[in-house]
Amino acid sequence: MIVGLFTELLSTGGVQRAGRHVAAVASAFGAQRGIPCRFLSLNDPQGLHPVRVGSCEFSVSGFARSKSQFALAALRAAGRKPSLVIALHPHLAPIIWAMRARSRKFRSIVFAHGIEVWQPLSWPRGAALRRADLVIGPSADTVQHLVSEQGVPAERVQRLAWGLDPEFEARLAAPYHASLPPSFPEHARTILTVGRWDPAERYKGADTLIAAFRRVLQSFPDAFLLLLGDGGDCPRLERLAHDLGVLERTRFLHGLTQDEFVACYENCDIFALPSAGEGFGFVFLEAMAYGKPVIGGAHGGTLDVIEDGVTGWLVPHGDIERLSSALESLLADPGRAREMGARGRERVLRTFSFEQFQTKLTQILNDVLFQKH
Repeated sequence: MIVGLFTELLSTGGVQRAGRHVAAVASAFGAQRGIPCRFLSLNDPQGLHPVRVGSCEFSVSGFARSKSQFALAALRAAGRKPSLVIALHPHLAPIIWAMRARSRKFRSIVFAHGIEVWQPLSWPRGAALRRADLVIGPSADTVQHLVSEQGVPAERVQRLAWGLDPEFEARLAAPYHASLPPSFPEHARTILTVGRWDPAERYKGADTLIAAFRRVLQSFPDAFLLLLGDGGDCPRLERLAHDLGVLERTRFLHGLTQDEFVACYENCDIFALPSAGEGFGFVFLEAMAYGKPVIGGAHGGTLDVIEDGVTGWLVPHGDIERLSSALESLLADPGRAREMGARGRERVLRTFSFEQFQTKLTQILNDVLFQKH
């Protein structure tokens, strides 16, 4: 049996999407080899929930944030002598450690994402992470932090980039013009950013982007800045836009349908997320897949995705002048912006497809289970 431990699968977000992708690949891997899978999710609602990713369907048991029930279910699963246990967050590594009290023969894989491994993990999380048979990070930056900050031996760390969501790819393969949200400005130059705007995630640089936008408006007064996403930091960002005098040209878009969300990618001119350190950045892939030039922070996993000067620009986090210059350069030269966007689309389809992710993870699962005992 393969056991999967997840923080959450059913809601939106990069970690959740990554978890669904891993579960889908593990489920298909198990089905092809007659190995059953048992997926447990700490934060999803209580009960058994069906999930579909592309052509793959699987079920996950939610435990409504009950750590005790989640841990008990994991220990019961360990009693069934699994061959592999996968944890989709380093904070779940201690559960694997506890499961070994009931079964020591299984192999283990822990996935890391980014910010959670920038600083040394507390005991027992760090100790449990170092005991995993394999730790996977989506970018060179996350892999480096796993080795330098967490002390995981380099030979037990591997990089595996995430891929586009199959449903997103299906939209690209059969494009249609989805309806834009009513507040999307028509016939205007638009700069788009996407994120979860929470106080804990200010490192994503939305405030820097708003400050840079004030400079952009001096040269391009018809431009608009669109911020897609929800979170507790939205009121502060709106006040900042007001104080800087750009609120009339700034739109905060919440509660969009999937069609509206995709339509914003399709109709924007530039995508920008000047983060201090993305673990990877699904949103860059999505914008590039729609042929948009992208601007990201010159830090973290973004370096694995954006080719500076080729598919977009990399700017130091917090550098308002460099960020505004990058935005202005793309707005001033639409031809170059289109060329960058076309190269970005080609790169995404060549390197970051779900099929490529599935092929690589399937090989990793095969190696861990059958070749590297």
